[in-house]
Formats: sequence, C-alpha cells, structure tokens
Amino acid sequence: MLRWALIFLVVALVAAVLGFGGIAGSAAGIAKIIFGIFVILLIISIVMNMVRGKR
Repeated sequence: MLRWALIFLVVALVAAVLGFGGIAGSAAGIAKIIFGIFVILLIISIVMNMVRGKR
C-alpha cells in the first residue's frame, strides 16, 4: 500500500512539473488518502503484535 502512495506522489510531482494542475492535485489527494490508510493499518498491526506477544 505504501508503494501505491509513493507511485501517486511521483505522478503528482511529474504532473505538477509539466503543468497539469488538476491531475497533480488529484494524484496528491489519492496519495494522502492511501498513506493515511497505510499508517492506520501499521499502527493496528503494531498494537496487535504487542497484545499477542504478551500472552
């Protein structure tokens, strides 16, 4: 999932450099959403590992 966030970030940067503002904004928004989901899943995974490891 982090890979997709980075891909959309690169697409946004390239589109911004080439002057495609709408595409750059959309790609950056998608990258933010996917990165947020990644962080939430990472935190859940870490917490579950800590809870499971104490048993």
